[in-house]
Amino acid sequence: MQSFRTELENTVVEQDIIDLEKKIHAFREGTIHEEKFRSLRLARGIYGQRQPGVQMIRIKLPFGKVNFKQFLRIADIADEYGSGNLHLTTRQDIQIHFVSLDRTPELWAKLEQDDVTIREACGNTVRNVTASPTAGIDPDEPFDVSPYAYAAFEYFLRNPICQEMGRKFKIAFSSSEKDTAYSYVHDVGLIPKINSAGQRGFKVVIGGGLGAQPMLAYPIYEFLEEDQLIPFIEAVIRVFDRYGERNNRNKARLKYLIQKLGLEEVLRLIEEEKITTKTKIYPINKDSLALPHLPSSSVKEEIDTANLLHYEQWLATNVFEQKQKGQFGVFIKVLIGDIKTDVARKFIELIRPLVSDEIRITQNQGLLLKFVPEENLPALYNALDKIGFTKRGFDSLADVTTCPGTDTCNLGISNSMTLASVLEDVIYQEYPDFIFNKDLKIKISGCMNSCGQHGLAEIGFHGSSLKAAGKVVPAVQVMLGGGTVGDGVGRVAERVIKTPSKRATDVLRALLNDFKTNGSQDENFHHYYDRQGKDYFYQLLKPLADLSTLKEDEFVDWGHEETFKTAIGVGECAGVVIDLVATLVFEAEEKLNWATQALEREAWADAIYHTYSVFISSAKAMLLDKGINSSTQIGTIKDFDTNYIESGDFALDGTFADLVLKINKQEPSALFAQEYFNSAAEFLKRIKIRREALLQS
Repeated sequence: MQSFRTELENTVVEQDIIDLEKKIHAFREGTIHEEKFRSLRLARGIYGQRQPGVQMIRIKLPFGKVNFKQFLRIADIADEYGSGNLHLTTRQDIQIHFVSLDRTPELWAKLEQDDVTIREACGNTVRNVTASPTAGIDPDEPFDVSPYAYAAFEYFLRNPICQEMGRKFKIAFSSSEKDTAYSYVHDVGLIPKINSAGQRGFKVVIGGGLGAQPMLAYPIYEFLEEDQLIPFIEAVIRVFDRYGERNNRNKARLKYLIQKLGLEEVLRLIEEEKITTKTKIYPINKDSLALPHLPSSSVKEEIDTANLLHYEQWLATNVFEQKQKGQFGVFIKVLIGDIKTDVARKFIELIRPLVSDEIRITQNQGLLLKFVPEENLPALYNALDKIGFTKRGFDSLADVTTCPGTDTCNLGISNSMTLASVLEDVIYQEYPDFIFNKDLKIKISGCMNSCGQHGLAEIGFHGSSLKAAGKVVPAVQVMLGGGTVGDGVGRVAERVIKTPSKRATDVLRALLNDFKTNGSQDENFHHYYDRQGKDYFYQLLKPLADLSTLKEDEFVDWGHEETFKTAIGVGECAGVVIDLVATLVFEAEEKLNWATQALEREAWADAIYHTYSVFISSAKAMLLDKGINSSTQIGTIKDFDTNYIESGDFALDGTFADLVLKINKQEPSALFAQEYFNSAAEFLKRIKIRREALLQS
């Protein structure tokens, strides 16, 4: 287990992994509080499963990019440490399930040998930065957003400003105005633009999100210069960290902060915070990503006559010509996002001579292959067909997005994965013409929290339950009318009706039959839904919600044999708040040490933010001694003034707010960093003396 200490070259990464190993030992010995440990492991991509004693490991792949060697490394890891399965996610990550906690440091070290991380894939951090999978080859793109997405990933990874926020923070880059990365449901969404002077920049929207209460993002800039992008996002995160909710995790996203303070006030705070950002201009290295290795030669093959129609339909639905003429992108539809490791290895072996050495994971849990010469398409089809990877209808109605549901998730209410497979079968068998419809999507979540993105689907389902005959019935909430409009504008699906889960297939049939019968020619589902109105669909589906006609098998969820029970665990989508005084003092000491290290590196901005955290943790500990649990950092600052400074219980030269909030009044200089640090060190020293006196008394 210690081998990674000699195998890893990156000392920062090595120290990170050693620290995880030490914290696991401390947790096992009972010397670190369980909730503190949970927060720490989540920020290292380690997520507790529904099944006790095992973990889900989320691998963070910026904008879904992975090369052949990395893909094979992940497959090997899944075999050695997990269940032999790779699960592709809607945030372009890969997840491995059923991993022992004690083996996670070793697992992480082996991933890092091929430059793959799990750091900040979960927890109260900046999550995986996503982007349109077609970025770099999209015929409609003004420019490739991949280097910008990578710059954001690199800048915020291990950045002090976003390690322990109130909740997660999500960033997405779309490649064009088609907005295939769903910018409008992200904390920060970005769409590339070129202005009249030929300069690169981005349309910026902020404050979007899904979850149980989906909200659409607010447009902030029609054009923000490219070198202003990272400083702007940093300012947003700093405001979110200071003013965001921390006690009630259901209200702890940026969208709720905007709702609480108002957009104008949040923008004012963002502007105020810009003085303290690490840089004021951040040029993007457009050459940061090396071009993938292209196929060295062409491979010509024929298509079997029996497969000719299927091949032509596959070309029509899964293949497109890149902006690089003569080169083609090929999408692979992956059922419920699962790939067994033996299939993963065979997949790489088959495609290696035919495509470039770069795979992109897509937001609908599929794969994209790039730079396929036109003459290689028949050979690629034949190769993929051997492993069942030529399903037609990528990103169509037949390509259902789903979260893991009750298979592994603590919050899952229903089996969303089996339902997705069943609905796809209905479409292929009964509505084959819809495999060509890319304006109509089905998305499923096992609960209301939108991991399957049901809130942005034209037809969405989320797991729920109903009561009938004294028993609980597995149910789906039917959501209609959501989806992408374009250029940062989207629609949130509306809750229409709740029906037993086993009737979801009949819900789909009713909707599609009505759409085919009553939809006008060339009318998309959005127009059709708006024209008919929500009540029309409620009345259409109302007979399917009648519980007086329930059959015995409807008390059993899809993919199960036993009668349905709602068994919801504790969600781990983000870390919980630590309210133990001793833990907070320990955290303050730890952050003071981090600030010292940053000062030694002359990383002034990092040192200042670590120092700021010392003030917050120390003050929060003092407030908890009086039974006061502030829900935001700014609340902690104000409450400390009210309960300690104004009451004369603690003496400072001025207010605590004046002392702490120097952080956004000063440039991050060496002089200020040292002065701010000295103030925090003295403050913590006094807190510890006071704390010790209280314990003695």
